[in-house]
Amino acid sequence: MTRTVFCRRHQKLLEGLAAPPFPGPDGEAVFENVSAQAWQEWLRFQTLLINERRLVVTDPKHRAFLAAQREKFLSGEKTAEIEGYIPPDSDEG
Repeated sequence: MTRTVFCRRHQKLLEGLAAPPFPGPDGEAVFENVSAQAWQEWLRFQTLLINERRLVVTDPKHRAFLAAQREKFLSGEKTAEIEGYIPPDSDEG
């Protein structure tokens, strides 16, 4: 049986993650409130952020930036822009 959660990004019941994506309270919050679909969308967006902004994930400032962007993204808030990026659900492109 699939685990469902009320996804805070998509605002509806969707399939949840099988386990917390990382340890600690933030990982538990994602596990309880974010769908597997939204998490995969975040991973793709995070990759764009890392590549386009040349972030180093071992740098504490860059990790803090990514954590803040993750919270915004998963809550459906406006995130940092990536030059030339057009979201898949956009009418453009």
